[in-house]
Amino acid sequence: MADVPWWRRAVIYQVYVRSLADSDGDGIGDLPGVRAHLAYIADLGVDAVWLTPFYPSPQADAGYDVSDHRDVDPTFGTLADFDALVADAHRLGLRVIVDIVPNHTSSEHPWFRAALAGGPGSAARARYIFREGRDGGERPPNDWPSVFGGSAWERVPDGQWYLHLFAPEQPDLDWTNEEVRAEFDSILRFWLDRGVDGFRIDVAHGLAKDPGLPDLPAGFSVAGAAAAGHPHWDRDDVHAVFRRWRRITDSYRRDVAFVGEAWVETPVQLARYVRPDELHTAFNFEFLLAPWDGPSLRRAIDASIEALAAVGAPATWVLSNHDVVRHVTRYGGGEEGVRRARAAALLLLALPGGAYVYQGEELGLPQVTDLPDEVLQDPTFVRTGGAERGRDGCRVPLPWSGDEPPFGFGPPGSTPWLPQPAGWDRLTAERQASDPDSMLSLYRRALRLRRGVEDEPFEWMDADGADVGVLAFRRGPGFTCVVNVGDGMVDRPAAVGSAAPVLLASDPLADDGRIPGSTAVWYGVPPTARA
Repeated sequence: MADVPWWRRAVIYQVYVRSLADSDGDGIGDLPGVRAHLAYIADLGVDAVWLTPFYPSPQADAGYDVSDHRDVDPTFGTLADFDALVADAHRLGLRVIVDIVPNHTSSEHPWFRAALAGGPGSAARARYIFREGRDGGERPPNDWPSVFGGSAWERVPDGQWYLHLFAPEQPDLDWTNEEVRAEFDSILRFWLDRGVDGFRIDVAHGLAKDPGLPDLPAGFSVAGAAAAGHPHWDRDDVHAVFRRWRRITDSYRRDVAFVGEAWVETPVQLARYVRPDELHTAFNFEFLLAPWDGPSLRRAIDASIEALAAVGAPATWVLSNHDVVRHVTRYGGGEEGVRRARAAALLLLALPGGAYVYQGEELGLPQVTDLPDEVLQDPTFVRTGGAERGRDGCRVPLPWSGDEPPFGFGPPGSTPWLPQPAGWDRLTAERQASDPDSMLSLYRRALRLRRGVEDEPFEWMDADGADVGVLAFRRGPGFTCVVNVGDGMVDRPAAVGSAAPVLLASDPLADDGRIPGSTAVWYGVPPTARA
């Protein structure tokens, strides 16, 4: 299968750069820290790394407020550090995906400073979405709320208002402006010329807005998945941008891939982003958001595979990322959450297509729910007056080694930018590496076994899904995945066959082979890994 593009079946490890590893003791993760842990990532068995933004930024939204798209913020290192990271990753057989943030810039970006100085009607202001207000300019142009709370409009001293669907420090660009489109063409080429293998597109569904800027219709929301007809999410015009970008990556004549972050309501909407002349892949939030029950998971799997197959695109499966509650906690927390997360890992990695692993999920890290108010940095917490805790709880720095903070995240005595729970001494990578029953060992074994089945066709074993507490499917003639999503013990499905050996189980099976609740099992002949 050497002619199959790598991105159709890759497992990609998401690196939240601020929280992976701190090389210089300032409490914030950086590119040299990532580089020092590339061997660990490669040994895990993944195919690529995705780096969250490391660009120059005032850090109003953890780097998603970019002030220079062609450099590295000194907090994270230098361009030379980035180049060395890419070279090391490639030597280890890892591809590198970087974040691109096209919906907005930082309010400290030279373009936005020029827009403020240029005044109404200036060419500089036309790069952003400035409008006159209502009621003589005293009220915002419409009622759109910000994703982070409050109004999506901010007034400037000359009386106009600018749109920011996120924080005020993140003014939205106007993608009807050719100068904006040309600038991002150039940004893509800059990083492609430095050897990157792909881009994760932040807010891919948000670039186009209804030109009339109408009020938000009843029943529509700024948060969550976008329904069809939304005035600023999932507009038809975004697809012209991605067709243009696809022509750029195709011109490089190597396997470069896009993955879009598109929060849309249905897999059919998502499939429009991965048509043959647009993005290569898109995140599958339908699966991520499904609760831990058989019918919900099966519906998400079926709907995703069916919709994406219609446009010839692979599904991508994901359980956690830097914007959502970690799935150990989402699935119930404690021992129950860990057990379900172990089973979910085998389900995720047995499905056809690609997969994403968010740093720390291979360690079974839970959401940190008791961070003190004074350390929270997510703009959501500030803009909602504390009504929403924000996303900091899934971004706490990783525990690598040792018995006390910073657990090897930074040099001894350094203080991580978010505090780590004392109990994480039991979850360090160092401790789990020597435990054959740990979450880390489970991921390593599963990722190695996966390589032998990732090209095999997918088929449910029970066509009607009669047993709603059990998910069972084949990947070719020699591999079966069975997940007992319920709480009680179930028999090995007869269709598996009594002779099929157990390749891997998320937790121990009963002596007679029955499957406990919240347990996944891989059966089959040990596959031969691809070269």
